[in-house]
Amino acid sequence: MSDKDIFSGRLKVLSIIIVLVISTLIARMGYLQVYDGEYYANLADGNRIRLVPSVAPRGTMYDRNGNILVTNHPGFTVSLLPLTEPISEEVISRLSALLNVPVEEIHSKIAAHVGFDPIRIKTDVGPELTTIIAEQKDLYPGVVVEVLPIRDYIYKTQGAHAYGYVSEISDAELEKKKDEGYKSGDIIGKFGLEKVYDQYLRGTNGGEQVEVDVTGKPVQVLGKKNPIPGNDLHLTIDQEIQAAAEKAIDEQLVQIGAHAAAAVALNPHTGEVLAIVSRPAFDPNLFVNGISSKDWAVINNNPYYPMDNKAITGEYPPGSTFKIITGTAALSEAKVTPEEKIFDSGHHWIIPKGNAGGEALGWLNFEEAMAHSDNVYFYEMGNRLGIDQIERYARMFGMGKTTGIDLPYEAEGLVACKEYKRRVFEEDWYLAETFDAAIGQGFNLVTPLQAASIMGEIAADGKRYKPYLVDKIVDVNGNVVKQFKPELLSQLDVEERFIRLVQAGLHQVTKYGTAAFIFGKNYPVEIAGKTGTAENPHGRDHGWFVAYGPFDNPTIVVAVIVEQGGYGSQSAVPIGKKILDAAFHIPDPAQVAAKAKAKAEAEARARAAATAQVQKKQ
Repeated sequence: MSDKDIFSGRLKVLSIIIVLVISTLIARMGYLQVYDGEYYANLADGNRIRLVPSVAPRGTMYDRNGNILVTNHPGFTVSLLPLTEPISEEVISRLSALLNVPVEEIHSKIAAHVGFDPIRIKTDVGPELTTIIAEQKDLYPGVVVEVLPIRDYIYKTQGAHAYGYVSEISDAELEKKKDEGYKSGDIIGKFGLEKVYDQYLRGTNGGEQVEVDVTGKPVQVLGKKNPIPGNDLHLTIDQEIQAAAEKAIDEQLVQIGAHAAAAVALNPHTGEVLAIVSRPAFDPNLFVNGISSKDWAVINNNPYYPMDNKAITGEYPPGSTFKIITGTAALSEAKVTPEEKIFDSGHHWIIPKGNAGGEALGWLNFEEAMAHSDNVYFYEMGNRLGIDQIERYARMFGMGKTTGIDLPYEAEGLVACKEYKRRVFEEDWYLAETFDAAIGQGFNLVTPLQAASIMGEIAADGKRYKPYLVDKIVDVNGNVVKQFKPELLSQLDVEERFIRLVQAGLHQVTKYGTAAFIFGKNYPVEIAGKTGTAENPHGRDHGWFVAYGPFDNPTIVVAVIVEQGGYGSQSAVPIGKKILDAAFHIPDPAQVAAKAKAKAEAEARARAAATAQVQKKQ
């Protein structure tokens, strides 16, 4: 075979191979275009189209009269949006210096990030920083400025312990909530109503389909889904009463040199909370953008614990407010009649325990003993009842368990009893401890909310309602998502006539008893009340006052405690009166006098000016 034939054969084989390769490529191209064309088109779109989420604003909180308590305001947020490639270390370092955010913190946020959501580095920044980023955008590739809703607690510290606060979700919280749709960078409720009703307050995020160029810069918006705002909370709180309670407490703490207090006001016939205050307080706005080390140190180093909601977590001996329970038990169990008089010689004849001031009040019946808060009388009631019956009635009034209010971390309190002492101290019970329990000292502990609930049961003729803060939840279209109604928890197993006797005794507290010097006979609304002084081994005694009014048709119950305030009649009663003044729209006499004086001075100046004008014309 000649060389020409060999070459011709090889050429033919090569031609066949080339034809086969080309045919295969054509077939493959056709397959990709016909069968997998849509798949690869989506891949191509994925390289140039990004989904950029839009954060939904949280729902607004309103008071019972429609006044806004908590809302949102638009704020600039600096975020990273790594559309095509990771953010360079140079940009991260430059951004860290600009925003005063540690590089490590930025890296931590990037590491925790998944998906195409913006990585939010700092929220609510000023316009001067956003201007720098806009003007020097070439130095900040992948850095974007978003306009996001920022939580706004417009009354700052007012109602802070009830409304709560929001902040960025932590790693531990994310681990628990990731199955509920939460993700890194989300702003969630951390405390108070913000925490309890977070799922209602959170809206549904929207977003945009954005086309980007090869550098990752947005070119155009291809599609948009508007975010749906969260549901609104319409609270039972009365903003005027809330403000008055906080002002009254702040003024009284300054006046008597105390540092901590709490107050609760509620409707005894429904359980609606009208006001709830704890001092010291904090500004929830500090937490929205991540609290600074300086601000946190101020809060954390305060020895009176501003973060504690003392109205529901503070546990205190009830002092003489407990005589409401002892008195009810003694009448109901026929241990005393309303008319029987017991002699107070200054101390009890079995155990030498007496009144706090050492006074001897002589012969007293039930109403007089309640009005004057006589210890000796109620020591004898404890002696006749015994600790087991005192415990039974205390639990009947709801002591020793939470009220069920829609706030987190509520404390249970404590009921003095043999079982508790045996379990904790491994000791027997003594009569002296029964005496202490009968006047609210010793082992007994209540929260201010429980104290209000106990007084509320007397005001509501023995009915105990569950306290609550949210009246209804309403969506963005005005539809009621959930309506809350009064919930009756229990009814005292006590005859109505005995409750009436207790009510009468409490009424006289403000007429000639321990609160009379504040209320007196001329107060325009009939008020029932009870003062109390709780022994405190760590300093001055705590001062208590519980009250309700109007006496014949109660619409409000108030409970006030002043930590280390001394006698309740001096420390807590003035606060309670100012809260009741606000509830009944009774003007402050000092303010009335000041306005009258200012008006008289203005009229005098006007007359003097008119006289001068006449004389000038003459």
